[in-house]
Amino acid sequence: MSSKTEKPHLNLVIIGHIDHGKSTMMGALLIQTGAVSEREARELEKIAKEYDRDSWSYAYVFDRLKEERQRGITIDLAFRKFETPSKYFTIIDAPGHADFVKNMITGASQADAAVLVVSGKKGEMEVGIAANGQTREHAYLAQTLGVKQLVVAINKADAYEYSEDRFNECKEAVSQLLRNIGFPIKKIHFVPVSGLKGENLTTKSDKMPWYDGPTLIEAIDKFEVPEKPIDKPLRLPIQDAYKIKGTGVVPVGRVETGVLKKGDKVIIMPTEFQGEVRSIEMHHEEIPEAIPGDNIGISIRGLQMKDVGRGDCIGHPDNPPTVITPNGEWVGQIIVIWHPTAIAQGYTPVIHAHTAQVAAKFVELMKKLDQKTGAVIEDNPKFLKKNESAIVKFKPIKKLCIEKYEEIPEMGRFAIRDMGRTVAVGIVKDIVTG
Repeated sequence: MSSKTEKPHLNLVIIGHIDHGKSTMMGALLIQTGAVSEREARELEKIAKEYDRDSWSYAYVFDRLKEERQRGITIDLAFRKFETPSKYFTIIDAPGHADFVKNMITGASQADAAVLVVSGKKGEMEVGIAANGQTREHAYLAQTLGVKQLVVAINKADAYEYSEDRFNECKEAVSQLLRNIGFPIKKIHFVPVSGLKGENLTTKSDKMPWYDGPTLIEAIDKFEVPEKPIDKPLRLPIQDAYKIKGTGVVPVGRVETGVLKKGDKVIIMPTEFQGEVRSIEMHHEEIPEAIPGDNIGISIRGLQMKDVGRGDCIGHPDNPPTVITPNGEWVGQIIVIWHPTAIAQGYTPVIHAHTAQVAAKFVELMKKLDQKTGAVIEDNPKFLKKNESAIVKFKPIKKLCIEKYEEIPEMGRFAIRDMGRTVAVGIVKDIVTG
């Protein structure tokens, strides 16, 4: 795959309801594009037979963990590369299962585009778009987390007998949902596919003569490569820090915005440590500078373990990452995705923003909004329920690096988690540092 260097690269997240066939479809696509060898595919099929689950062999391309194979649920994010005629993609396979929505958040927040997989099988599509369905939840997440480009795969065409009527019915229902969330429907390709039978993924299917649109791979190839935000201030959220013999403490993370060069003076927030960048490493090779999207390790002169940890953020001293302390607040626009009852003032769940996880308190419910238009329906509502949109004031329990969405969107998104589920997702409207 020598062409990787010349071709532009995008991160693609695969989203949708559990059991709608994401892994099977993507496995088939990877085999058809040659990203997975026939030999590997055969080994996977052999494993599938051992587990007595023949139809799942494609899904094994992703589901590498034995435990996942036995449970048949995609747990972790699987990173796989494949090429289209004009681009190359890293697939972030986002788990559909509710327990793993947290991974989905970290996945979607770094995706340039998404494939929303919807089963066209009678009953399954309807469950996915229902009020508590994951098709709906994932589409909201993708939109709020800034995934602008989308292709919808209406999967399991073999199960709906390659019917044009059923495809149109699904297309209409999903379009309505996406339109309400704010996706530009005119730009979205809806592609009928069968992951199990490998239909319409990379070559036109003769089983659906009525369909004259692109195959799935052609639709994916049409995604546009977004501009890299190199002119913005440096923001590098830390994923982890390691103590490496002979090198010292090495923070690892992905550059969200700006450029980091060897020799730069940097500041880590909220610890306020300052130091000079000795070296930058990517894929075990030293590089002179890192740009947005690069996953890197950095050696910084004088850095110790106490100075850096997951959720901290690196910037340049002349424009350090914004920190909200427990004396400060931020105003967020949120959508409540799920809650068993209602959210009132004083509620204190965990906020996930970039790599940080910090508990924060709902200090004021400011406005309830019309989800479709953003208009204010109610000032100072007493509580918020599922599927309601609102402007809320938050106070973190400890220091948190976060930015205004309109200034640095990559650092201005957050998810609210509680009881093992995503309760709400939001963007930062305003910040009161304190």
